[in-house]
Amino acid sequence: MLLKDKVAIITGAASARGLGFATAKLFAENGAKVVIIDLNGEASKTAAAALGEGHLGLAANVADEVQVQAAIEQILAKYGRVDVLVNNAGITQSLKLMDIKRANYDAVLDVSLRGTLLMSQAVIPTMRAQKIRQHRLHLVRLRPARRRYFRRTALQRGKAGVLGLARAMARELGPDNVRVNWHHPGADSDRYYRRQAD
Repeated sequence: MLLKDKVAIITGAASARGLGFATAKLFAENGAKVVIIDLNGEASKTAAAALGEGHLGLAANVADEVQVQAAIEQILAKYGRVDVLVNNAGITQSLKLMDIKRANYDAVLDVSLRGTLLMSQAVIPTMRAQKIRQHRLHLVRLRPARRRYFRRTALQRGKAGVLGLARAMARELGPDNVRVNWHHPGADSDRYYRRQAD
């Protein structure tokens, strides 16, 4: 099994109804040691416990460099390695173009774009130092990066930015055996898409 005993970090995975937790569950079922990072520490711990023994739930704001570094230090102290990072955390706001304020725009970009960058920067040195065949960085951005959604202007900008970041990272990190994948999943049954369908 490709994920057997691999240490996989998944951000924004504390909600049992979200794509992040579904990914965490799949990884755990395939033998990975999963670390769930979310703003809500208790929810992260609960989600990790639901996966079984050997998993970890941590609280961190992915847009805060200090919190990100502290989380990675805890992970390395427990497992000694990082093999996979899934940048899944994101937020959205239902605002029309002319209603978006700077605070709204910054909040979306902080999590979607800055958070993805900070989390990736935090694990790349460890991945480069580990002498194994390949590491993986997964950047998960839902459909707004390429599909137009009403009242999702800031969200679409953030997701499109992550696509550009993924392409640049893939080119730079390839020689270090760090594979970067940008995922563009379709609609699922979580609350975000239920609201879009209404």
